[in-house]
Amino acid sequence: MRVALKLAERGRGFVNPNPMVGAVIVKDGRMIGQGWHRKFGELHAERNALADCTENPTGATVYVTLEPCCHQGKTPPCTDALLAAGVRRVVIGAMDPNPLVGGRGAAILREHGVTVETGVLKKECEEQNRIFLHYIRSGMPYVVLKYAMTLDGKIATATGASKWITGEPARAQVHALRHELMGIMVGSGTVLADDPMLNCRLPDTRNPVRIICDTRLRTPLDAAVVRTAGEQRTIIATAQGQQAADIQYKEREEKLRAYRKMGCEIMELPVQDGHIELRALMQELGGLGIDSILLEGGSSLNWSALSCGVVNEVHAYIAPKIFGGAAAKSPVAGIGAALPDDAVGLEDVKTEMIGGDFLVKGRVRQTGGERCLPES
Repeated sequence: MRVALKLAERGRGFVNPNPMVGAVIVKDGRMIGQGWHRKFGELHAERNALADCTENPTGATVYVTLEPCCHQGKTPPCTDALLAAGVRRVVIGAMDPNPLVGGRGAAILREHGVTVETGVLKKECEEQNRIFLHYIRSGMPYVVLKYAMTLDGKIATATGASKWITGEPARAQVHALRHELMGIMVGSGTVLADDPMLNCRLPDTRNPVRIICDTRLRTPLDAAVVRTAGEQRTIIATAQGQQAADIQYKEREEKLRAYRKMGCEIMELPVQDGHIELRALMQELGGLGIDSILLEGGSSLNWSALSCGVVNEVHAYIAPKIFGGAAAKSPVAGIGAALPDDAVGLEDVKTEMIGGDFLVKGRVRQTGGERCLPES
């Protein structure tokens, strides 16, 4: 199963919104076939492992990190392939909560005389697919809030300069995250301040879907994200027409047409306190099949996402330097917690050195409130 987990990792970033899955086939104490789900829409791990077999798999044991599928999707059911191959035993790491599977894969195998064992390295298998499991259960993307700051908690100097806080190894790891997660989200303020590309600059990777939270359509038509929308999928999330009170109707419609002409997709959403409802945005993005988002927003959007409870995980890169400056920005703004006990807490916290910088990451245990506050 540990070999299968390592194989599954090779699909990270390529299979979303499908799960990462690895499979190993063992016969007479020897591994005779290995496979993993390589890319969304392509064959699943079990079928790849069967195709890799060096001898007849009849009577073999299959170790697979996630319950085999039993429904027709982009590929045929894996249960059919396992039964046709005549395997004797299937060992499953984690069960699949997808309603199309949900224990039926294991049940079908048992009904046909195959011995099925479950829960082997279950914790590791579920951890590997935490994004998939969250998305299937909630219908909303798994959101990772990422920021880089100094030891004194600054994301820029008092003059607004921010390049670069962390070193190259930390920045490379962030680009790996951009490959792993399906979407990347910022506010219009970040677009105005930095004119970012929001792409992945590592070799043999894919670019994330860009999501710009822009209630009042402030994103310039010559911004990099707009100019390259035909090359990299770009969604501009803005207020519904009747709620965009501070924008003239004619001006708004002209700008929307211009965005669309450049290749941008427009998502019109309800607002709260004059700003996009982020939970509504997450529901819409989930409906589009976007299972995960890297939030690289400014301090206001970061607080808004935390206070709405849409953030699942936080990655804080900390550089061993001090900027100072009372006016220098911190990673999270908004109204903040009233009392220490109201803080957004993290669990399963891990720390590591990335080059000369520190990374602290953990799962969000609770949220600091229920209001969705401004994103820009």
